[in-house]
Amino acid sequence: MEEERFLDRIDGGQRLARQLSRWKRDPDGLVLALPRGGVPVGYAVAEALELPLDVFVVRKLGVPGHEELAMGAIASGGVRILNREIVDELRISDSEIAAVAANEEREMRRREWIYREGRPAESARGKTVILVDDGLATGATMRAAIQAVRRQAPARVIVAVPVAAADTCQALREEADEVVCLLTPRYFRAVGLWYEEFGQTSDGEVQEYLEKAADRLGAA
Repeated sequence: MEEERFLDRIDGGQRLARQLSRWKRDPDGLVLALPRGGVPVGYAVAEALELPLDVFVVRKLGVPGHEELAMGAIASGGVRILNREIVDELRISDSEIAAVAANEEREMRRREWIYREGRPAESARGKTVILVDDGLATGATMRAAIQAVRRQAPARVIVAVPVAAADTCQALREEADEVVCLLTPRYFRAVGLWYEEFGQTSDGEVQEYLEKAADRLGAA
């Protein structure tokens, strides 16, 4: 039997929102989406729940020469986490880690500036923060996001994704107050396999989603 898939990221976000309906119009609710792929999902969630939307920039630290393999991640506020098992197994030096982290730090600052166009970040203090991405494989970037958001003293942190590796979803339950994963396929393999359409989200599209979300709140 063919397993369920999402049409696209917007479809994934709309379905997620149904599982998060108790937070609709919550005065302390805030959706933070991990760019870039998490932003269309987060936009659909924020739209359905009538909550503010912002980005939370997290950058994966890729293994030198095998960048798709995450050895860790960094997030706003100086958070850096490492997968010691991968680092030790591949004998990645401290200097190699530092070089990758410095490059990703520059990219993180660049994205924060262009996405918000100079607007200040939404504060998570005292909020119910819903952290959204399009899916979770190792969970390294989401783990960094949780740790970084925790530093802002939110009331609670909820992780919400359309699809995730089952063990990753389970592990994050020890770090977030709640984890919502709609699909946890037995043979996960990769996030993109669980979407009919999974094109790369551009910086321009991220800006458009944020502008539309801000316009909605302004009109309200």
